[in-house]
Amino acid sequence: MTITVFGLGFVGLTTSLGFAEYGHKVYGVEVSKERLDTIKDGKLPFLEEGLDDALTRHLNKDFFPIDSSELTKAVAESDCIYYCVGTPYGKDGQADLTYLLGAIDETLAVRPKDKYQVLVVKSTIPPSTTEKKIIPHLKEKGIKVGEDLGVANNPEFLREGHCWDDFMNADRIVLGVSDNRSADILRKIYASVKEPVFCVSLNTGEFIKYLSNTLLATLISYSNEMSVVADTIGGIDVAEAFHILHMDKRWTGKPAAMSTYVYPGCGYGGYCLPKDTNALYAVTKTAGFDAQILKNVIATNDHMPEFIADKIVRHIGDNKEQTIGILGLSFKPGSDDVRDTPSAKIVRELNRRGYNNIIGYDPVAIDEFKRKYTDLTISYVTSLDEVTTKADSLVITTAWPEFKDIDKKVNKPVVDCRYMN
Repeated sequence: MTITVFGLGFVGLTTSLGFAEYGHKVYGVEVSKERLDTIKDGKLPFLEEGLDDALTRHLNKDFFPIDSSELTKAVAESDCIYYCVGTPYGKDGQADLTYLLGAIDETLAVRPKDKYQVLVVKSTIPPSTTEKKIIPHLKEKGIKVGEDLGVANNPEFLREGHCWDDFMNADRIVLGVSDNRSADILRKIYASVKEPVFCVSLNTGEFIKYLSNTLLATLISYSNEMSVVADTIGGIDVAEAFHILHMDKRWTGKPAAMSTYVYPGCGYGGYCLPKDTNALYAVTKTAGFDAQILKNVIATNDHMPEFIADKIVRHIGDNKEQTIGILGLSFKPGSDDVRDTPSAKIVRELNRRGYNNIIGYDPVAIDEFKRKYTDLTISYVTSLDEVTTKADSLVITTAWPEFKDIDKKVNKPVVDCRYMN
């Protein structure tokens, strides 16, 4: 089959190369010239293990990165058009569909009128979005859904840092479809995979993604709240308590299954969990139900920088002239993604309290962090040795393996906010 994919970020590039690995021909559309040029040169615009080799295998063979000028040819050849563009949340938490609807309009402008194609949303959108916003948008354009075009969603369950492995070794494929014809076409895309494929309603497909991500967000916030409870009570070894919790046979199964999330840290960050948790709460509240667990999951996460700053100050004291070393800037180890990273929120809170002698170190994310967070008072060093030498105290904010046992290697305060040691 031939597939066009809009957006070559984490999800879009992984999806494009994954489909190419399945044996399909894929056009990848990217509006950022810088990102497109990087990919055309055979390089990744971000850190993702395994994806670089896949790009080398498929570039200009069955994966073709293009800009909008080549869209007409790509869409004309395609059986399906996938949308992997951003759906950020605004101040009210609702998903912003500007990029998604814009990409759909670009498709409609060049689509062949005599060919049945399926428009597939892989971008994460709240339940009922396709039914209440995308299909009405298509109808306004004169499209008869199910006759002229099919509409579907195919949610992703990718972890940054493990995108390629998660795509190629998925534990389930979910297809939210509007009609049987579309379902048959989408099943052909996944005909070679061994994983179970579930065809469900449009709303169900969208809901499953949020069901997954809001559970993970809830587990993280629960664990963080319990760490605050433990600190408040005192005399509790938080790391030991959670490690023993993980021995419960109901949590074990696959390696690092739920224990990855049911463990305290600095709060959830990155792109998916904050966006999806806020969006589902917003769409539910709009519908007339104020979901208190989701509301408080978000509130707990929003307050974590204050809790963490309290903890840091308790350990290092109120001398605001001391130099604080921040170990870890990405939102999770194995990734250079700094979107909504807890490290930035913690530095901002420390700055607010008058701690301005801060140096940061991360194995891969310094440049991204420096570019994105220009409002922070922080300097940077490029090695662990340098930060441990220059800092008077150290704060672990990302659980990179090289920070393990750092408290045994230095003779200065170490505040382990990820409970690694």
